[in-house]
Amino acid sequence: MIKIKRIYHSTAKEGEYRILVDRLWPRGISKEKAKVDLWLKEIAPSNELRKRFCHDLRKWEGFKRKYEKELEGKKELLRRIKALEKEKGIVTLLYSAKDEEHNNAVVLSTVLKKL
Repeated sequence: MIKIKRIYHSTAKEGEYRILVDRLWPRGISKEKAKVDLWLKEIAPSNELRKRFCHDLRKWEGFKRKYEKELEGKKELLRRIKALEKEKGIVTLLYSAKDEEHNNAVVLSTVLKKL
């Protein structure tokens, strides 16, 4: 099972494997408090795409399409997450964006569920 959670509102649950999927470490949260098992910044949107989107909802559809395209070139990382899901049972994708419906983890989760 793949879940997504905002890192600031998330506490680690027993049995879940937590992957931070942001390129930048979240501000104001320590590594101890975050309880991240894996920081997979390579799966995050490119800096160019991240900066262009800048959480502007008018750019969401374009961001989503471009990020999905970027993910096509990251098949090995996608397979790694799927293997962890199979091994651990629950994989939680952590993100730091304030918008819980329009962020890279939402896109990544959708792509992973199709595999």
